[in-house]
Amino acid sequence: MTLYLWFVFFLAVQVIHFIGTWKLYQAAGRKSWEAAIPVYNSIVLMKIISRPTWWTLLLFIPIINLIMFPVVWVETLRTFGKRSTLDTILGIFTLGFYIYYVNYTQKLEYNANRDLTPKTKTADTVSSLLFAIIVATLVHTYVVQPYTIPTSSLEKSLLIGDFLFVSKLNYGPRVPMTTVALPMVHDSIPMTKSKSYLKWPQLPYFRLPAFEKIKRTDIVVFNWPADTVHYFYERKGQPGVIKPIDKRSNYVKRCVGIPGDSLSIKDGYVFINGAKLTLPERAKPQYSYTIAFDGKTPVDLQSLVKELDITDGGYFKNEEKRDTLVLGALTEAGAERFRNTPGVSAVIRKVDTGNDNAIYPHINKGNQDNMGPIYIPEAGKTVALTNESLPYYKDIITNYEGNTLELKDSKFFINGKPATTYTFKQNYYWMMGDNRHNSEDSRYWGYVPENHIVGKPVFIWLSWDTNGKGINKIRWSRVFTTVDGEGQPQSYFKYFLILLALYFVGDFFWRKRKENKA
Repeated sequence: MTLYLWFVFFLAVQVIHFIGTWKLYQAAGRKSWEAAIPVYNSIVLMKIISRPTWWTLLLFIPIINLIMFPVVWVETLRTFGKRSTLDTILGIFTLGFYIYYVNYTQKLEYNANRDLTPKTKTADTVSSLLFAIIVATLVHTYVVQPYTIPTSSLEKSLLIGDFLFVSKLNYGPRVPMTTVALPMVHDSIPMTKSKSYLKWPQLPYFRLPAFEKIKRTDIVVFNWPADTVHYFYERKGQPGVIKPIDKRSNYVKRCVGIPGDSLSIKDGYVFINGAKLTLPERAKPQYSYTIAFDGKTPVDLQSLVKELDITDGGYFKNEEKRDTLVLGALTEAGAERFRNTPGVSAVIRKVDTGNDNAIYPHINKGNQDNMGPIYIPEAGKTVALTNESLPYYKDIITNYEGNTLELKDSKFFINGKPATTYTFKQNYYWMMGDNRHNSEDSRYWGYVPENHIVGKPVFIWLSWDTNGKGINKIRWSRVFTTVDGEGQPQSYFKYFLILLALYFVGDFFWRKRKENKA
């Protein structure tokens, strides 16, 4: 929906509210016109139902308001004497329109000083639960979100089984574009095949102020731009589920190119504006290697695999001879360790040559180890449209920025008008995995638009090794470690336990002291 359509929708909601509540306002000693003034009517209503004014703010926060509206409907009904279970059910399941019935057909008795304390334990539990859901949803949507690492594309920096906290504040909280959705779930209802959201209405993209900009080498969580996968089991032959932007699958990669950069990949190494990209100490890029053995000196491969923490596995080209081992993911330090191992005759890093049509923009030009240079679009910058440049920017012009694009008589037409240039509306980024030969990333599906950015991973609160047993399933050295920072990761778990113990001891003596005074 455009801003204009949202304005019309907003006004329509105000009209619906006015028609259904103006007599209630009068019965509460207010003026009927107060029910018609946007925002002000909500402030007045909070006074009528004896609830805090700041509740008004919650009514205008996407997702949170879906919880607040039923609460306000029920509170309004109870303020005018409709306190039965049936009244509550009718108020919720008619989406508030039961208030129309009360407004026009019932004798209105305003209870200005009604008791706000829940009458039963069940009511108290429901009230507490609603408050907890609202707070949790607010935190999850706008502050921090839990995330699990599902693949090895950032292996050695982030491991499969790492449980992260992703900060929404660093890059600015993105206001949900999908306005009707279940709180704290992503694209589907847990343990079902059903979508957790409605595609309409959609808010325009808007992001609150950020603490920082995305920098090169930052690890970033984003919505996968190419997500039209078959998640909800539609009939065979259908095009897949076309999801709203904020309901597309969450991916985590390292940002290697920012808006305005010229990026190229040479022999597997990333170059930005002609200079080789310098990665932080914690980043340990991996490549595929072929390792040859001389066949004379025995090599303890099991010990080497354990020492180098090789997790992607490998295979022998010839199982009988076992003289050539292929490893899908090995750091350069690991490769050097093999070179210095007696019995190893050669260690060769895989470098693709030729052209691969799977590589963006799918014009059979370049491969995963050699591509570019390509320009990473920056908001407000203008590029020339040519037959050569169009494949790189076609998705941006049409899919990401909502224009029509046609080619007529060797001329480009954008939104029906002739065009020789195009000016970008938003920033774009280039995301890649550290596991260079085992990562589906921007090399395959291109740019990541700014409106797809979710947040920045900042903290590992748990790390679960699926190959471990018992208590060893937990990677204790990674529990309570930061994602970014200088030097190698350091666990703060023991400090957390110390603080927790101090809290409980202090709480015990505090309560003891109060009991003695009493």
